[in-house]
Amino acid sequence: ALHQLYYDPNIENKNLAQKWLMQAQVSPQAWHFSWLLLNMDKVPEIQYFGASALHIKISRYWNDIPADQYESLKSQLFTHITRFASGSKIVLTRLCVALASLALSMMPEAWPCAVADMVRMFQAEDSNVDGRARCLALLELLTVLPEEFQTSRLPQYRKGQVRSVLAQECGSVFPLLEQLLQQQDSPGFIKQKVLKCFSSWVQLEIPLMDCENLIQAAFTSLQDPELFDTAVEAVVNAISQPDAQRYVNTLLKLIPPVLGLQEQLRQAVQSGDMETSHGICRIAVALGENHSRALLDQVEHWQSFLALVNMIMFCTGIPGHYPVNETTSSLTLTFWYTLQDDILSFEPDKQAVYQQVYRPVYFQLVDVLLHKAQFPSDEEYGFWSSDEKEQFRIYRVDISDTLMYVYEMLGAELLSSLYDKLGRLLTNTEQPSTWQHTEALLYGFQSIAETIDVNYSDVVPGLIGLIPRISISNVQLADTVMFTIGALSEWLADHPVMINNVLPLVLQALGNPELSISSVSTLKKICRECKYDLPPYAANIVAVSQEVLMKQIHKTSQCMWLMQALGFLLSALQVEEILKNLHSLITPYIQQLEKLADETPNPSNKLAIIHILGLLSNLFTTLDISHHDDDHESTEVKKLPVQQGPNPVVVVLQQVFQLIQKVLSKWLNDAQVVESVCAIFEKSVKTLLDDFAPMVPQLCEMLGQMYSTIPQASAIDLTRQLVHIFAHEPAHFPPIKALFLLVTSVTLTLFQQGPRDHPDIVDSFMQLLAQALKRKPDLFLCSNLDVKAVFQCGVLSLKFPEAPTVKASCGFFTELLPRCGEIAPVGQVVHENGKVLLQAVLEGVGGQASRSLMDHFAEILFALNKHCFSYLSIWIKEVMQQDGFPSARVSPEQKETFSQQILSRERVNKRRVKEMVKEFTLLCRGLHGTEYTADY
Repeated sequence: ALHQLYYDPNIENKNLAQKWLMQAQVSPQAWHFSWLLLNMDKVPEIQYFGASALHIKISRYWNDIPADQYESLKSQLFTHITRFASGSKIVLTRLCVALASLALSMMPEAWPCAVADMVRMFQAEDSNVDGRARCLALLELLTVLPEEFQTSRLPQYRKGQVRSVLAQECGSVFPLLEQLLQQQDSPGFIKQKVLKCFSSWVQLEIPLMDCENLIQAAFTSLQDPELFDTAVEAVVNAISQPDAQRYVNTLLKLIPPVLGLQEQLRQAVQSGDMETSHGICRIAVALGENHSRALLDQVEHWQSFLALVNMIMFCTGIPGHYPVNETTSSLTLTFWYTLQDDILSFEPDKQAVYQQVYRPVYFQLVDVLLHKAQFPSDEEYGFWSSDEKEQFRIYRVDISDTLMYVYEMLGAELLSSLYDKLGRLLTNTEQPSTWQHTEALLYGFQSIAETIDVNYSDVVPGLIGLIPRISISNVQLADTVMFTIGALSEWLADHPVMINNVLPLVLQALGNPELSISSVSTLKKICRECKYDLPPYAANIVAVSQEVLMKQIHKTSQCMWLMQALGFLLSALQVEEILKNLHSLITPYIQQLEKLADETPNPSNKLAIIHILGLLSNLFTTLDISHHDDDHESTEVKKLPVQQGPNPVVVVLQQVFQLIQKVLSKWLNDAQVVESVCAIFEKSVKTLLDDFAPMVPQLCEMLGQMYSTIPQASAIDLTRQLVHIFAHEPAHFPPIKALFLLVTSVTLTLFQQGPRDHPDIVDSFMQLLAQALKRKPDLFLCSNLDVKAVFQCGVLSLKFPEAPTVKASCGFFTELLPRCGEIAPVGQVVHENGKVLLQAVLEGVGGQASRSLMDHFAEILFALNKHCFSYLSIWIKEVMQQDGFPSARVSPEQKETFSQQILSRERVNKRRVKEMVKEFTLLCRGLHGTEYTADY
């Protein structure tokens, strides 16, 4: 089987062999054949399988081993490890792991001084095996022991017990490791193994003072290039263990050796040795980040901690561009967060002292970060790969987040300092600055202004005045200028006289495809925030936007944003102005759409149609003359006179209605086109609300024709929207009622033909029914609505495999059941068919439905309990009497307990009902009390 697994080219044979071998490994015979496979005449692959089988038997089937065989098993493993000390490395490691597992299971009762025994056994003279090989085998065994402990399946109480035994046993290990590191003649590979072994042990939460000598020895090893990486791991692991902060004196002793690495760090940076500078930085950050609070508390040692902070600052500002010339600076960013949090957590007096020391440090940090955020020269940047550019983009976002955080410490003074620097840079005629320098300062400003309210800052007017003075020579700088203006859009709304300073820049940038995202998103922000101050500029904004749209400069999503911007802009104009602008804006698209409507459908004109319909949807999403979405504060001051006459959006929709019908008639089969048409009306209804009323009759008629021909989910969603908004408008509701009844009867027919292929339609239909019950329950009194058929469709939908559909069906029943009393037809259907509903719910709970849906099923049980209690108590007895229902895994007693819980007095507590259902579903699935349920 092993030959087949390793050497057979046929993949099916390999898989068969693997399956058989996995069964063999866990069989009782494995105890016997494992030792045979370890014979010295076998090849390493076969020996490895033997050693692995032993490990699996010891680690997973410990209870099968009689106690009187522990000793012989132990001595056999020792013998084999000694034998393989000079043999195959992979087999030796597996055997060590097996012995480690044995030791963990026997400690402390059956094998009290396991670790000391291991050390003694291997130090004993054995003439057959060379001393170095014995030493390496012992180190391997000692290294895998803590690793095996971390991954072992010991029960929780044993884990704690074994951990403390191991921590005590480090007394047998550490002196040996120290001796091997200090011996002059220890070869490099032994020292490397020693450092790895130490790294493995410190993760057992051994007191830091017990590790002191070895940490110092690891610092010495950092001078040896061969040991450098392993020594870094050892020091970082030792310093980073959570328990270390209790040993403040030891931590203080570690600061000098860390500071002592600065010369090595500088040389590494000078010679471009990225690995060394990275490693030293990791050590400094590990000490600073994990223990800043403990070290700050040592007030009399403030100077040595400040020296460490300055060393980390050097790492943050390490020369070169991330990620091409250095990868170190990014490691330090979280340290600055931690240090700031710790300083700001002190009581006011102590905080004031630290602020005095550290405010200048944080101002220096801002300079360093902005220097690191600078782009390289255009020539250099041209050589970067797309992956490097993306890493640099993410790095700049991290810097931006850090600056925003630092604002909390430095406050308004930070903005003033940035503004002063930018002012000096732009007004200094003697020394023209690089665009990179200007861009970085602006980027710092934008980072803060994006998330922090700068309305009270006295430097923003100056900044807005400076922006037009920037000579924009390249894309990155132009992008940052745009995003900075966007970040200041709320400020501009409060200071409208400044709009004209920056708006021309934005409109100019719109014509540049490379600035697509930044210029369009900035214009959208300005149009949203400052719309009441834009009428004087409206004609210009519309003209420029129209031009770039016609030239097709931007990608689809930016075109959509631009339309939303124009919607905001037009909302603040007088109606006749809006209509005039809409006419010039939309006419070219309407003409295009008329041409497309006459063509035979094909993939390319489909995309063009969807694009045009999308532009209209996005325009109507934000064009709102009733100002439903305005903040209350601003509306009181700037509210426009109430408009008379029809809403401009309705006027346009009525004009293009026939054209849209014509497009639909050709594309009824295409879900995406139908969705795009529905989206126009859905967005308009949401924005206009009651103002949409004049469109209702013709839209309902069109939707009815559409849905009767080819049912699509998007048509039902739009019907739901209409029900929601016009439910309480007697004048407009009759056509919506007729549409609702038509959609229901068409969907019921679809159910008769087989709804499985249309989970999206079923989902939308259930949501429509729930909305109707919520907003207009008397729809269910209509003589031509078949309530029973609708109920049965709901029950069927509960059994769909798609979770969203089941969730929607649960929502329908949660709305339906409370109406039993007030709507006679509903009451009658529920009383006659409720048992079928209960059966379906319990099937879902029994394991048919996803566990994530249990809360929704519980809602139905809760509603049944509340509104049909006397029926439920009969139904639950009847359905639970079926054998193996709702799952073969639950006993009659468990079913009885659940039924009684559901009917008990706790039924009025929805949270308790949900807990009962969760408990019961775990029993039904055989998962109760397993690790799967820990987080459930």
